[in-house]
Amino acid sequence: MNGLAERLRREVDGEVLFDSASRGRYSTDASIYQVTPLGVVLPRTEEAARSALAIALESGVPVLPRGAGSSQCGQTVGAALVVDGSKYLDKVLEVDAAARRAVVQPGVVLDALNARLRPEGLWFPVDVSTSAQATLGGMAGNNSCGARSIAYGNMVHNVLAIDAVAGDGSARRFGPMHEDSDLHRRLRALYAREKGEIEARFPKVLRRVAGYNLDHLGPPHENSAHLLVGSEGTLAWFERLHLRLSPLPAHRVLGVCHFPKFYTAMDCAQHIVKLGPSAVELVDRTMIHLARDIAAFRGTVDTVIQGEPDAILLVEFAGEEQSAQLARLKQLVQLLADRGLPGSVVEVTAAGLQKDIWEVRKAGLNIMMSMKGDGKPVSFIEDCAVPLEHLAEYTDRLTQVFEKHGTRGTWYAHASVGTLHVRPILDMRAGDASKMRAIAEEACAMVKQYKGAYSGEHGDGLVRSEWIAPFFGPRLTACLGEIKSWLDPKGLMNPGKIVNASKMDDARLFRFPPGYATRMPTAVLDWSEWGGYDKAVEMCNNNGHCRKFDAGTMCPSYRVTRDEAHLTRGRANTLRLALSGQLGAGAEEDVKQALALCVSCKGCKRECPTGVDMARMKIEFLAQYRMRHGLSLRDRAVAWLPRYAPWAARAAPLANLASRWLRRALGFTTQRELPAWRRDSFVDRVWVKRGSREVVLLVDTFNRYFEPENARAAVRVLEAGGYRVHVAQPQFGTRPLCCGRTFLTMGLVEEARHEARRVLDALKPWLDNGLPIVGLEPSCLYTLRDEYAVLLPGAKALGAQVLLFEEFLAREAEAGMLNLPLKPLDEEALLHGHCHQKAFGAMGAVDKVLGLVPGLKVRNVESSCCGMAGSFGYETEHHDISMKMAELSLLPAVRQAGKEALIIADGTSCRHQIADGAERRALHVARVLERALAR
Repeated sequence: MNGLAERLRREVDGEVLFDSASRGRYSTDASIYQVTPLGVVLPRTEEAARSALAIALESGVPVLPRGAGSSQCGQTVGAALVVDGSKYLDKVLEVDAAARRAVVQPGVVLDALNARLRPEGLWFPVDVSTSAQATLGGMAGNNSCGARSIAYGNMVHNVLAIDAVAGDGSARRFGPMHEDSDLHRRLRALYAREKGEIEARFPKVLRRVAGYNLDHLGPPHENSAHLLVGSEGTLAWFERLHLRLSPLPAHRVLGVCHFPKFYTAMDCAQHIVKLGPSAVELVDRTMIHLARDIAAFRGTVDTVIQGEPDAILLVEFAGEEQSAQLARLKQLVQLLADRGLPGSVVEVTAAGLQKDIWEVRKAGLNIMMSMKGDGKPVSFIEDCAVPLEHLAEYTDRLTQVFEKHGTRGTWYAHASVGTLHVRPILDMRAGDASKMRAIAEEACAMVKQYKGAYSGEHGDGLVRSEWIAPFFGPRLTACLGEIKSWLDPKGLMNPGKIVNASKMDDARLFRFPPGYATRMPTAVLDWSEWGGYDKAVEMCNNNGHCRKFDAGTMCPSYRVTRDEAHLTRGRANTLRLALSGQLGAGAEEDVKQALALCVSCKGCKRECPTGVDMARMKIEFLAQYRMRHGLSLRDRAVAWLPRYAPWAARAAPLANLASRWLRRALGFTTQRELPAWRRDSFVDRVWVKRGSREVVLLVDTFNRYFEPENARAAVRVLEAGGYRVHVAQPQFGTRPLCCGRTFLTMGLVEEARHEARRVLDALKPWLDNGLPIVGLEPSCLYTLRDEYAVLLPGAKALGAQVLLFEEFLAREAEAGMLNLPLKPLDEEALLHGHCHQKAFGAMGAVDKVLGLVPGLKVRNVESSCCGMAGSFGYETEHHDISMKMAELSLLPAVRQAGKEALIIADGTSCRHQIADGAERRALHVARVLERALAR
């Protein structure tokens, strides 16, 4: 492959990746399979994509088009040249609002397109659950459907035309077949010849995506583009998609219907659809329980779920008149009451809560995959669609099949169209592939009996292509091969899918094949909750939820680089491949490079529904790495900062001068100033002012030595609220306490553990007396709540008593215990949340506390990481990417704020980034409250 790689680098304007780590990262999707590609090309232009395709076809090399790589059936893995259009071919080329049409490149993400369309009052309504990462090219290749297909149809109903390069090298527009061409003549002739067989064989259900859409070659569609929709890259490379748009519904309401029995919910679906809903989505008991264990979803679940239902149906009504939707919601309530379920519907009319509920449902797959242990819900029959009148009986019979094979299934998704995503729980490491085959055969027979579709939404790929023939029969199966021979005569476009399929249980294709094993040295952190470090890494199911660009926090470096290596998914895959010996001799360096831009934001801890905590995994890797490699001087300067801080502060002028002299030699950028040591650092003392309630303040290294005014402000605010403030001090020695964060950042776990013991020893009397421990710096405070639990036995008890400053005040205010004398501040304020505040769900508390200040008008910045992330933004090689992170949203928002507006940020790093990038001074919340204290 060296010759191919060199030619591609020479002739193609794009990134060409043939190294083992890159190929490994592209070897998986969200399926159970893993096949290493020959290489990867990310073309920068449409012409570059054509060139890469031409070179591959000329060389006899298979080609695999790829978007987000979130396919669940193995469509986007194969021994081929992967052409990834998601990074550069992501332009919305045209929007004709009057005609309700758009033209896009294949790498455009659905949410990005809908953000562009929203001001026009339009949207592209194939609203798949992976809308934050799914590309339009991938959705077309898969014939995606979405929750509202009962109202808007599937992808095939919303694609007008496709400009594509076929496997024979020809470029053409596929579209309405009234345009005469040799291809259209052949397709019309094939349809005329096989019309009777198509009518007899194609299921009469909306959800059917198997094979090619032969039925759309005739009336009323007669569109050759519909042949490409659902073809999974086996016929052509998509250059541009011409899409049909829909008006955004003006009003939506949602009914959350509770059912004591799963069977009752399934039986009720056929009656609910007669009310004309835009969606009817199932969530079963298992998914509800798992969602409750995920921080990002717990509040929503607790708000809308009553009791312990066996299943719920989310029933949405949408349209122009709000009164009409509310009336239909009342009809739903009455319908369930008439069927013996009075009071079973929670009516949701608030748009915000509806959005939160749909976010839980959209995360269904990832929620299911958050199960810990080797057994996982496996995707292979999750797409079967049956007519609604048979849905209850089908699900009941399939449950019995699972029980016969010693397992159970998880259920959710599209009750409106008879497609339920059911996944039997299997352990593919323990030889459950035979169970998979047996269950698939029985499910196939059942679906045929009910005249349903075996492939209803997620496609064919490696897992379902072999099941096309039993449903289509020999004549139509031969037609699929005939069409492929016309457009892809060499059989080089994504081979092995749809036509000439491999067996679903070919063990050579599994991500965890027979003999799979990891080689893991003794871990330094406690990973027992997952069954080991390797099992925690394997929690990543490759669904790509981390490929976000406009919401949440993760993954900040990916938002800048758009490289697979800098995704949480990419990093987890690199770790898994390294631990299982699949990266060879360079594995350690491959992992180190993949983790280099991980800023330990903890966004994945909260936002990854399968719980992949890459920040913690990075600590483990660095700890193992440090056992074999030393630290650089810069690493030592960062790690040991708490140890030398007292001396540096005493000699602040000299220390600051030395910092300026040494920063280049140490590897710190000269494009920004290092934090300045303060001679007036915060000094522990016994505070004489007494209050009726007691609280312990844990002052961190950064607020002690660089911004002591924050700690002093916190003391004043707490005292003004009637609290007696105890400052936590070490039991032995004179050096102040430190959480150990800087040591963890550099992988020095034993040093961090030493600091943790000092902190626990010092806090023990207060903890034993039930006093709250309050901190100011989010990254330090949450080290106690998070990393301490895997550093020291017994440290989990800290969780309930260790609180961020705002969390404590908000809790006291909610309990009616807080009486702060605050004067009005008639000011505008812009609030930026620290990543760890977002990761641990603390931003609500910050908003609540700032809301206590009369007249203060606070606006939150919708931002990911500020980009500074401790020492990251100071490091020479990371300065530029640090600034790019900040420029995504934070710094533009600060610059646009009025000159008199307050800028609020609790994180030390965040305040420095704002100062360096926007020349504005940001304040800790404690300082803002201090300003508002009535004198």
